[in-house]
Amino acid sequence: MINAQPILPASRSWRDIPQPVRPRVMSQGGRRRLALTVLRGLAAIAVGGLVIWMGGEVVAALRPAGARAPSPVVGRPVRPPVLITDGVLTNAWLARTLALPRGATLMSLDLFRLRARLLEDPQVAAATVERHPPDGLTVRISERSPVARVMAQAGREEPRAWLVARDGVVFSGTGFDAAMIGTLPWLDGIKLARRGAGFAPIANMVPAADLIAMAKLEADGLYRSWQVVSLGRVASDGLIEVRTRDGMQVVFSTAGDYLRQLARLDLLLDTAAHDPTRSVHEVNLALGSQVPVRFGPPLAPQAGDATGASGGALAPSVPAAAAAPAYPPMLAFPHLSSLSAPPSP
Repeated sequence: MINAQPILPASRSWRDIPQPVRPRVMSQGGRRRLALTVLRGLAAIAVGGLVIWMGGEVVAALRPAGARAPSPVVGRPVRPPVLITDGVLTNAWLARTLALPRGATLMSLDLFRLRARLLEDPQVAAATVERHPPDGLTVRISERSPVARVMAQAGREEPRAWLVARDGVVFSGTGFDAAMIGTLPWLDGIKLARRGAGFAPIANMVPAADLIAMAKLEADGLYRSWQVVSLGRVASDGLIEVRTRDGMQVVFSTAGDYLRQLARLDLLLDTAAHDPTRSVHEVNLALGSQVPVRFGPPLAPQAGDATGASGGALAPSVPAAAAAPAYPPMLAFPHLSSLSAPPSP
């Protein structure tokens, strides 16, 4: 007997039902968001690469010249530097001072070292050095101007004239006109201290420099007669003593108005010029409106007033007080008591 198993049809599900439906297409807004996401990623990669490159350039620039990796590009030799100054120094001075190596490239130069070389000259008050790729170099300097001279000896050198700036800095001076240097007064009553190859700045120089500048600007005739300016009493008494080329002594007060004192001196000398039998030997302008005056016989030019090759007076060989004659008692000009400074504009 045979047992026949019934053949049942295969089970079917809903998945077997044909579904002719196309997949959903991405909307326009979705495509826009996808594009923005891709762009943001590319921008982030570009910015990261730029930051890495700039960081490498900064590190290479700050690295000492001897430790820099050799550049795959051969640099051009630097051109002669351009000098921009407010004074008298020239390109020849700049070339001597910088002493750039032959064939040096712009990026091989140490700008801090070059600036230090410039500032070694006391005539230079401030300096900057700038690169201008591919081969340009610009040097900007601010120079000190002389207001007076001093005779001094540096080391084993022969004594010679040095120039003094308003801030008291002493320097040899390069490029100044010899005729202008010859009009500068000499300094007395100072102490020079050695510093390196030169001298330390002179103390109490600013009040004297202001007086010299005022006289040169407002009373050039009086200024050109000045031979020696003494700072010996500036710190103790606030007084500046001036000796002219004919031996007259003038005392100024650092606490007073220089313009008013110069005006009184000019008026006094004009008044005294009418009497040829005597001359003014000493004037004290430090007492305000009362101006004591010492008279004496006509003065003769001093031995130290011989002119040198530059046309200016030579430095006095002895202090002014050493040859001071005996003067009559002090007098005063009463009509000078009402003299006032001209009104300011």
